[in-house]
Amino acid sequence: MIKKGFGIKNIAEMLGTSVSTVSRALRDAHDINPDTKDRILALAKELNFKPNKNAAALASGSTKNIGVIIPFITNYYFGTVISGIQEEAYQLGYNIILFVTNDEVEREIDLIHNLNLASLDGLLISISSNTTATDHFNELIRKELPVVFFDRAPSDINASKVMQNDFEGAFLATKHLINKGYQKIAHLAGPESLDFSKERLRGYLSAMKKAQLPVNPEHILHSGFTQQHGYMDTQKLLELQDVPDAIFAINDGKAIGAIQALKKAGKLVGKEIGVMGFTNDPISTIIEPNLTTVEEPAFEIGKQSCQLLIRHIKNREFEARSVVIPCKLIDRDSA
Repeated sequence: MIKKGFGIKNIAEMLGTSVSTVSRALRDAHDINPDTKDRILALAKELNFKPNKNAAALASGSTKNIGVIIPFITNYYFGTVISGIQEEAYQLGYNIILFVTNDEVEREIDLIHNLNLASLDGLLISISSNTTATDHFNELIRKELPVVFFDRAPSDINASKVMQNDFEGAFLATKHLINKGYQKIAHLAGPESLDFSKERLRGYLSAMKKAQLPVNPEHILHSGFTQQHGYMDTQKLLELQDVPDAIFAINDGKAIGAIQALKKAGKLVGKEIGVMGFTNDPISTIIEPNLTTVEEPAFEIGKQSCQLLIRHIKNREFEARSVVIPCKLIDRDSA
């Protein structure tokens, strides 16, 4: 049993090496002889020695903590992203601390202003849907805290970003509907201020233009991301004189709301009016008919966001970069 007060100094004496060498080995540094590192780690394991993390953090200037700011925690997509972040952080020896904004820009600003930056090595951020001003993010960057945005990212900030290819995914979705024979396709879009909403709208419009199909401006509705938003938007579409024959929703929640509204109106989903989503939420296989959708690479976005942030943490001169991950079409019965 290790005596009270036993520390890295004792291990250094037992192996005839320096305290700094033992410290570097225990925090898995690369600037150390591999044989020496193996001997130190083997002895530490044999003695069941666990270093004082607080002391190590003070010595190295690193807390091994990563903050993650997200709009929702109960949302399937963000839950999967968090799993990807946590998996990568664990492998690289970091802890994650979650901060939830409830998709409210005021809470997002207050949260960032009140962060204890000394307790974090860096931040992963997905912005709120109503975020337009970016002063609070620029403040973090001015303070030289490593920051990486994922999924929802501001366009006017020079920082690293990891996102799915929203344009390509929306183009694939709309093209799939066109290939199935639908011609009057509506788009249930997200908030106009968000870049990924703009990209998915742009993908939809591009596919319609390429197929030489007209776009009715009344068929494009901007609102929030919930099932209720999709339900109410679809009711508006059904009240139009020119009712669409298909609906492409910005996410699965809105698409499922659309299916419910269509079924209530007595429409045969997939036959009279097709519905396409975007996420591949597990509920898309439970709703009847099963939802045709575009799968977002949420887990991979989480992993690559975390990898990129840790590169910034370890190398403060590492330049900002954007990573775009492709989406995948999932063909089911609603279209």
